[in-house]
Amino acid sequence: MKCSIIVGIFICGIHVIAAADVKSQFETASIVPDILDAAPVEKIEVKYGDKVVDFGNELTPTDTQQIPEIHYKHEGGVLYTLVMTDPDAPTRKGYNREFRHWLVGNIPEENVAKGEVLAEYVGPAPPKGSGKHRYVFLVYKQNQGSITFDERRLSNRDGPLRKRFSIKKFAEKYNLEGPIAGNFMRSEYDDNVPKFSKLLGF
Repeated sequence: MKCSIIVGIFICGIHVIAAADVKSQFETASIVPDILDAAPVEKIEVKYGDKVVDFGNELTPTDTQQIPEIHYKHEGGVLYTLVMTDPDAPTRKGYNREFRHWLVGNIPEENVAKGEVLAEYVGPAPPKGSGKHRYVFLVYKQNQGSITFDERRLSNRDGPLRKRFSIKKFAEKYNLEGPIAGNFMRSEYDDNVPKFSKLLGF
């Protein structure tokens, strides 16, 4: 009995430390308050093959053009919304308008592939000379169940239509809870960006 209590306290302690770490990472990177009022408490696991996203580490645009593998803490039978947004478009200095890189709603638990794609995935393609952009992954809980989204569906060639996004306004519009989980990386221009930008329609 005593062992069980000790183990339980230990596990709880690990969770508290992890939650505080997520919060501090988002605040240190100024994601709070740039695009969020409050930081998530859980971490989203994001992997591009053998490349792992870890609270602001740098990955190249070339590394990140394919849809990543996503995992996060979830509840059985609950639906979620996932977003990847760039708050530094076109540059971090200035008006911080977000660029919508990926948006999927009505995700059953963490099965992103079975969610409703509102904006197809497009990888980072930061303009030359614009510095390191923050690419933020966020998960929201849909407490009301399935949502009828009235957003225009965006293909991976609809680059110009992805500008001036606001995840904060989107979450408020659909009464989403959270973000409950998050992660982010940084990425800077590389020689393949012109090719990626052309595919996006720029």
